Amino acid sequence: MAQIGYTMMTEQAGPRELVEHVVAAEQAGFDFSVTSDHYFPWLASQGHSPYAWSVLGAAAQATSRIPLMTYVTCPTTRYHPAVVAQKAATLQILSEGRFRLGLGSGENLNEHVVGRGWPAAHTRIAKLAEAVDIIRALFAGGYVNHHGPHFDVADAKLWDLPQEPPPIGVAVSGERSCEVAGTKADLVIATEPKRELLDAFDRYGGAGKPRVGQVPVCYDPDRDAAVARAHDQFRWSVGSWPVNAELPGPTGFAGATAYVRPEDIAEAVPCGDDVDDFVEAVRPYAEAGFTEIALVQIGGRSQLPFMEWAHSKLLPALRAL
Repeated sequence: MAQIGYTMMTEQAGPRELVEHVVAAEQAGFDFSVTSDHYFPWLASQGHSPYAWSVLGAAAQATSRIPLMTYVTCPTTRYHPAVVAQKAATLQILSEGRFRLGLGSGENLNEHVVGRGWPAAHTRIAKLAEAVDIIRALFAGGYVNHHGPHFDVADAKLWDLPQEPPPIGVAVSGERSCEVAGTKADLVIATEPKRELLDAFDRYGGAGKPRVGQVPVCYDPDRDAAVARAHDQFRWSVGSWPVNAELPGPTGFAGATAYVRPEDIAEAVPCGDDVDDFVEAVRPYAEAGFTEIALVQIGGRSQLPFMEWAHSKLLPALRAL
């Protein structure tokens, strides 16, 4: 039986509300939580994008049980990997061992803000692999000096290290990222229920390690309202990830999704309050072999009603999968 998680979607709620939501998720009985790490929302209608690491620090203090994880942080452009290592070590201490560091190769949407350009996909993966090595070296303690093809580290040392370093997850979408995840990560992350990604992860050394997926859902007793909200805020999700990684801002996503209809979203995202529809959306991930599945409830203002419904109806049904 897969564990069921909750997503703090930084693109759709402010920082105080996000902490309130993860507290409610802990109380509702979710097994773990994940947090997006954005500088921009996908669409302007989502309306938010606070600094995820400040939110996570507050969440670590406001909760006591629920695990926390970035889903995902790009450690190559906006952030230098040495700084990511410091943030992750600090959060692991604050959460008393409940943090996992999810990493990915990033999206232009968030990384363009530092004005360094946006490299090709193969370069992004190479930078990610090098970043993971730097972070692990810093987690090991002592001074780190590194001069690589993409990063320099000069006399860096983490002065506050947790007893156990946070596990590192790597997001995958193809063969090369699966190789990085299998050889360098403690768990794998994916947003599509593709068994071939998990098989590739296993081939490169990931067998037996956790695998974390994510499913968007839109709860509302009024199904039409749920479909309208999902279309307004989440129609970007029907695009392919190679395209989503390249677009530079919400205006680009608005243009790219101008012809996505509400019925298109309703086919891709369970909307309403029929538990069976939500279970069937999660089932492909469970059948593909994901050990953990995080739900994204669409719409910042709809989180607390969703928690009540999830506690009483959805979570019991999902745990019967």
